[in-house]
Amino acid sequence: MWCLELLLPLLLIINDASCQWNVWVPRDISAMTNSCVVIPCTFMYPSGIRPYRGIHGIWYFGQPYPQLFPPVVFKSRTDIVHESYKGRTKLLGDLHQRNCTLLISNIGAEHSGRYYFRADLGGANIYTYQDFSELKVLDQPNIDIPEEIVSDENLELTCYAPDNCPDMTPEIQWMYTDYLPDPEFNIEYVQESNTAVLSSTLTFVPRPMHNGQLLGCRVYYPNTTLVYERLVSLDIKYAPRSVWVNVSSEVMEGSSVMLHCEVDSNPPPRISWMFGDQELLWDTASNISLSLDDVTPANEGIYTCTGDNGYGIMNTSLYLAVKYPPREPVVNDSMTILEGSSLALHCSTQGSPAPTLTWLKDGELVGTITADELSVLEVLEITPQGDGQYRCLAENEHGRASSSLNITVEYAPVLLEDSKCTVVREGVQCVCMATGNPEPTIEFYLPDLNITINETDGRFNFYTHTDGHMSTGMIKLREKGERVDNGGPAVNVHCSIYNMYGRESVLLELQQEKKYMMAVIVGTIGGVAVIAFIIAAVRYVGHNNKKENGNPRQDVVLENPALYYSAVKKDKQNLRKKVLKTELLGSKFNSILEETTGEDGDYQPVGSMAGLERQELNYAALEFIGARPREGASGRGDDGSNYSEIKAK
Repeated sequence: MWCLELLLPLLLIINDASCQWNVWVPRDISAMTNSCVVIPCTFMYPSGIRPYRGIHGIWYFGQPYPQLFPPVVFKSRTDIVHESYKGRTKLLGDLHQRNCTLLISNIGAEHSGRYYFRADLGGANIYTYQDFSELKVLDQPNIDIPEEIVSDENLELTCYAPDNCPDMTPEIQWMYTDYLPDPEFNIEYVQESNTAVLSSTLTFVPRPMHNGQLLGCRVYYPNTTLVYERLVSLDIKYAPRSVWVNVSSEVMEGSSVMLHCEVDSNPPPRISWMFGDQELLWDTASNISLSLDDVTPANEGIYTCTGDNGYGIMNTSLYLAVKYPPREPVVNDSMTILEGSSLALHCSTQGSPAPTLTWLKDGELVGTITADELSVLEVLEITPQGDGQYRCLAENEHGRASSSLNITVEYAPVLLEDSKCTVVREGVQCVCMATGNPEPTIEFYLPDLNITINETDGRFNFYTHTDGHMSTGMIKLREKGERVDNGGPAVNVHCSIYNMYGRESVLLELQQEKKYMMAVIVGTIGGVAVIAFIIAAVRYVGHNNKKENGNPRQDVVLENPALYYSAVKKDKQNLRKKVLKTELLGSKFNSILEETTGEDGDYQPVGSMAGLERQELNYAALEFIGARPREGASGRGDDGSNYSEIKAK
């Protein structure tokens, strides 16, 4: 109570300075519940007034005007006070010394409020002072906390306990400081509004980890059971210290994905999702989620979450990979090039993961397989065999796609080995076959006749046919030409082939056609066989006639030549039937031969079979042994044999 000791000299100064109605009391004073409080008070009155029957004083609560019947806290004339103050109040000062100091014991929260002093000097000299002292009854100590606590900056927290009770001295103790880094404590007495206050200051450097932590101040009075505590939660401001997002992920094209972001900072930051330079979403919160629906390859890339709360900024990124099957490859346009040229075929596509590219020609693998989005197939000095369809096939684990182009190789005509002239039944057939692109034009040239045969010339049965890049020309020469020393025909035919890239003329080689030669051989053999059969048949008929006339060895006399002629004619007809049957067999053989060789029937029966087809059998020669010759119908052969000639008409 050292402040009260300073009060008397101050009162003397005031007394000398003024002689008006004045009072001095602390404007604010505080005390802990169930403790006591001393309200210092000094009053003045005009110097010309003489107290009548002593000086008395009254303390009111809440109101200074008696007519409003405020509660009486203390009254020096009587012990009549408000019920709530009975036995609690005591005047510590001497009113005659103008000291109106009041003690209130065992105070409670209901005693908080304004206190007014009224001086009674007797008679009409009664005066209520307008100045008041406002008492605050505390159930916990005060802790002075800065408006802003910033991480990593020095922080001072002060706990106050009022020391306005002469019989009780408080002590202060900080709680929950074990986790603080190097805390410091400082205790001192201070005077606030002319009241005594005990303070304890805690100093430390807070970290983000201390945000939300509890600190406590405990005030207690030794030798009593009075203990007061107050807990505070630290609100540490700090810049974002971590930004958490999803790990980089892979999603399929067309699916949905949710990107989460959580930022650790105080206060909560402004969080934004960025894709490149584009801000997709933002909010002031501790976390935020970005939803992407029906993703496409355009959504693939780096997504950045940024947190900014004014104390700092931090960001974290993730990579979103969109998987999809290869797109349709882009290849060269179809092209036409000249034989011997070189070219490069490009194939490019997109896919995730990167597809493999394969080049196929007419379904067959060409080149190498490339695991990239671009493949180049180089074709050096292309040949006609390089003509065809080229397809680029792109594949990955999610699908495949392909694109094609056609390469057309143009080249000069090339004569094929099957080009030749062949002897056939009706003459000579010449065939000229060539390939080229554009398809070659075929002409035949007969140098002996100085004649050029082409499609505009209808002679010589000229025929042409085109199939793709191959052309075929054919002519038939009706005459076999002159005979050479070996008996074969002399043929001189040139084949000329040409297109826009070149011309070639060759002499066609003459070949004896195997089928024709075989037919001649077979026909000859057949003819000999038929002649032998006819001779045997005639001999057989003659032998039968001899049996019918008895002994074949005796002489035969033809008494009736006409009947004999008739019998011979009959036998002749039978013989002719057998010959015709043989001819039919030969014809059937000839047909089988034609089917085997593939000709159109240019051949006709040859040898004796051909002669029998055109002629009637007009005689038969019979030998008679020992027969009598008749006039005009007998003769002798060169070898001396006798014969008779029977003529058929």
